[in-house]
Amino acid sequence: MGMQINTNIAANNSYRNLSNTQNDLSKSLEKLSSGLRINRAADDAAGLAISEGLRSQVGGLTVASRNAQDGISLIQTAEGSLTEVHSILQRMRDLAVQAGSDSNNVKSREAITTEAKALNDELTRISETSNFNGIQLLDGSQSSLKFQVGADGSASSQIAVDLSGANVKSIATTLANGTTAATGSEFTIAAVGAIGGPATFTSTTAAGVQTSVTTGAGFPAAATFTSVDGYADALRADANFSSAFTVSVTKDANGAGNGIIVSAKDGGVVSSATPPAGLAVGTVGAGVTGGVKFDTATNAQAAITLIDAQITKVSTARSDLGASQNRFESTIKSLSVSKENLSAAESRIRDTDMAEEMVKYTRANVLSQAGTAMLAQANQSNQGVLQLLR
Repeated sequence: MGMQINTNIAANNSYRNLSNTQNDLSKSLEKLSSGLRINRAADDAAGLAISEGLRSQVGGLTVASRNAQDGISLIQTAEGSLTEVHSILQRMRDLAVQAGSDSNNVKSREAITTEAKALNDELTRISETSNFNGIQLLDGSQSSLKFQVGADGSASSQIAVDLSGANVKSIATTLANGTTAATGSEFTIAAVGAIGGPATFTSTTAAGVQTSVTTGAGFPAAATFTSVDGYADALRADANFSSAFTVSVTKDANGAGNGIIVSAKDGGVVSSATPPAGLAVGTVGAGVTGGVKFDTATNAQAAITLIDAQITKVSTARSDLGASQNRFESTIKSLSVSKENLSAAESRIRDTDMAEEMVKYTRANVLSQAGTAMLAQANQSNQGVLQLLR
């Protein structure tokens, strides 16, 4: 090999290897200092794409979990107010039971009415002031609220909370102005000896709420009964009918039954598109309006029935809210598990194995020092030319 000074091949080779080692050393330092195996797309293009997708899911699940917590807070706010609504309605029912006794004089009934009105006013106030983050919960303005509890845009990522049954304002209005009773609809004998058979009865309240009931399977067929008394007893024994209606028998001047009067437990006006066989629709009972009244024992009894209906509504609404709260709690647990597993998956792809990377760093560091020494030696290798020039 000749002796050249313009081109030092050994030095160039040492420099190239040293540059590669310095590049590896720089990458190791970057990974060790950031804790990430992938700092740029060039480090692992496919891994970057996958890890970014996982990172989006983890972030979405984190926010979804907070949304579910907000849902629980909203439900607790609404349910807390409904707890007091229940207490108020129970107190109003106690007053109605108290007013159902004629041992009360006029002043006593006036005192009962005054307290009941104050309680109903409080129901209205509760409906107008129960809100969460400015959202009214109990005034009927919100029938349903949706909560995003998933990381994607599918329908299954949302949970709807039904607030339609928690309309306290409607309850207060019903107790103040609604129909508390109806005189009942009369069904008179049209064909003696043909009485019986299934029938359908419909109740319509002053608020327009309809309840339709058909007598249950196995109800005695037509011509089973020769009098309305037996048919009335059969209606009372029928679970479908007795769940929403009551029946009484009308008598003629001789004390014989000449018809039945069907009344709705919700105070609505009764009609029948399919009346019992052998009976014809007579007088349709009119509703008694003006809300709960305690001025007579009869009105107090009607008030009990109406208040019971409102208590049932609140109980149903609270049950629905409780079920939704339990669902949110289960959702949060599920989100936590999913978030943990997805975070682990992203970590395996994107995070640096510090022990392994430290091994690479140590190797590159040693090679860097060796390369620097060899580059110095290579730069000195052409010094022998000077001996020829002396």
